[in-house]
Amino acid sequence: MNTLFEFAEACLFDADLAQKTHLTHQAQYLAQAGQLSFYSNDQPKPIIDTQFPSKPLLLMPRDMPRRRLDTPDGKVAFFHALAHIEFMAIYLAWDILYRFPGLPEAFYRDWLRIADEEAQHFELLRKHLQILNTDYGELPAHQGLWLHAVETADDVLARLAVVPRCMEARGLDVTPAMIDKLTAMGDAAGVAILTRIYQDEIGHVERGSYWFQYFSNQLGLDSEQTFKEKIMACYQGKPKGPFNREVRIIAGFSHNEIDWLEGRLDEEQTGF
Repeated sequence: MNTLFEFAEACLFDADLAQKTHLTHQAQYLAQAGQLSFYSNDQPKPIIDTQFPSKPLLLMPRDMPRRRLDTPDGKVAFFHALAHIEFMAIYLAWDILYRFPGLPEAFYRDWLRIADEEAQHFELLRKHLQILNTDYGELPAHQGLWLHAVETADDVLARLAVVPRCMEARGLDVTPAMIDKLTAMGDAAGVAILTRIYQDEIGHVERGSYWFQYFSNQLGLDSEQTFKEKIMACYQGKPKGPFNREVRIIAGFSHNEIDWLEGRLDEEQTGF
């Protein structure tokens, strides 16, 4: 394989977990060495043909069992859920590279780097699960993240609005509290993993914001208004708060966008 498109197909349409992370790292290495082509005339396969490992069992979010973090089973479930999020993030990064041809090379380079970092995050979390005497796939996981990819498969602006700027941005809001809880529990290794993920995810959301604004401008659209329209059209329900304004600003959100998100949250809470 010598094109980004070939690597993407191999990662998206082969269910082998170890091969997926290996190829992701290999593609990033070749890109950094100037040995990877970023161009292809091939048409992407339908997103519904994407292949996933046989485990974990995928459930709707509402069907996932609830567990407390301060119990042994709850801690395992917490890290398994995080590992699943990072594993699906590998798919999401590869799919945005694969699904939308003809974009600037810098866009593909950004999302290949993000795919590589997501694979690193997954590997760190999987090792932590193994220390806890389990492994990825041993518990059920939810399929919500991938459903958002399927729903935005024909619109790069919708994909950027919903995945990095909504779903991933939620991690910027909630991860600091998770780190505090793990610190109180004395889980130094878990704290180190979450801190690394949090720092990288700020950059991932920032790239989502950058390219959302770039493509909006290319189309002559107001990026703030377009963000609101895409969220209202493509995201079921209202984005959850509270919102980490300081970090979201670093990650490319405007104050107006955050004000709008907070206003929608207020509407949900008051019923108006």
